[in-house]
Amino acid sequence: MFASYQELLLDSPFWESVSISIWVAFSSTVISLVIGIFLTRRLVRLFQRDDWKFAAWFPMLLPHFVAAYIIYLLFAPSGWFSSLAAQIGWIETMSQFPVLVNDPLYTGVILTYVFKEIPFVILMMLPVYQEMDLRYEDVSKTLGGSDWTVFKTVEVPWVMPVSLEVFLILFVFVLGAFEVPALLGVTYPKMLPVLAYEWFYQAAWANRPLAQAMMVLLSAVSLLAAFLILRFTYKWRSHWAMRREDV
Repeated sequence: MFASYQELLLDSPFWESVSISIWVAFSSTVISLVIGIFLTRRLVRLFQRDDWKFAAWFPMLLPHFVAAYIIYLLFAPSGWFSSLAAQIGWIETMSQFPVLVNDPLYTGVILTYVFKEIPFVILMMLPVYQEMDLRYEDVSKTLGGSDWTVFKTVEVPWVMPVSLEVFLILFVFVLGAFEVPALLGVTYPKMLPVLAYEWFYQAAWANRPLAQAMMVLLSAVSLLAAFLILRFTYKWRSHWAMRREDV
């Protein structure tokens, strides 16, 4: 029963796939969170208007494979940015443009997910900032607090639980997504969903149990991460609720 799991855990391509998948999921999620929170806190008053909301959330209307194609058109060695760089003299030929799609570091995949995830972060964080009493920020700034001090003392208690939940949603989604790494990834190492697809459909029948074991392990790790993060956010909210009552 556990032979497939033992074989999978001893398979070096599987661990290469785990490494690149964690890299892509973690980096794209963290970058999206940082930029999304920064835009939300800076533009929270402007987001009260529907036209600003539509502009911020428009990328969510695009399917992921369309977003991947847009990134390819922009950042490929024969794409728009390489052509522009050659025309203005930054590079002599388009072939000198850095490889940002179908590269071993999955830069194009990360750019695609950042493009798609920032609007989701804004969507999730906007209600948090709208419910926050911005007068606390004014008081902190009046007392000489810097932007970092204001963020650390006023915003973090509100932002942290939702940020962790958003991180969990995006990280697990990217870790299990197929279409973007299939379009913009490389042949080796493959991300986990692409490797599982090839083992299940394109390789020998003997690899199907490995693909199934991989998806079971991925689901189990995702559930464990969800349990730990949700437990932490529950304790965080309880802690700050008690502090507010004491005040």
